Amino acid sequence: MDQFIVKTRSRFEMIDITNEVRSVLKKTGVKEGICYLFVPHTTAAVTINENADPDVPRDILMEMDKAIPMSDNYRHMEGNSAAHIKASLFGSSETVFIEGGNLVLGTWQSIFFCEFDGPRTRKVMVRFVPDAV
Repeated sequence: MDQFIVKTRSRFEMIDITNEVRSVLKKTGVKEGICYLFVPHTTAAVTINENADPDVPRDILMEMDKAIPMSDNYRHMEGNSAAHIKASLFGSSETVFIEGGNLVLGTWQSIFFCEFDGPRTRKVMVRFVPDAV
């Protein structure tokens, strides 16, 4: 298993990590198979969405804040319940196919690290499983 660090700069952000995942993939030499991504944090997540227009991630974060506001009479004493809820909705893992040594993503798709309780230093774990020949 491989991993890399993501340093977030604000409380909420979506960071394109596609190139980092591609870089790790190239080092493995896996040509065909599956890429598993996992974020071992309870207030962060990973997702796949459009990155051609930077307004898409901004809109996603804006609407998530409307649906799950920072303050809403939560009982969790740390003050980050909204971050836990958002992370649960987005999820801590993604799966991407690998063909010809490349990640199989749609034309507009990128892999995003989603920060809901930053800024922090986070970890992304990656495992590439080659197809059985």
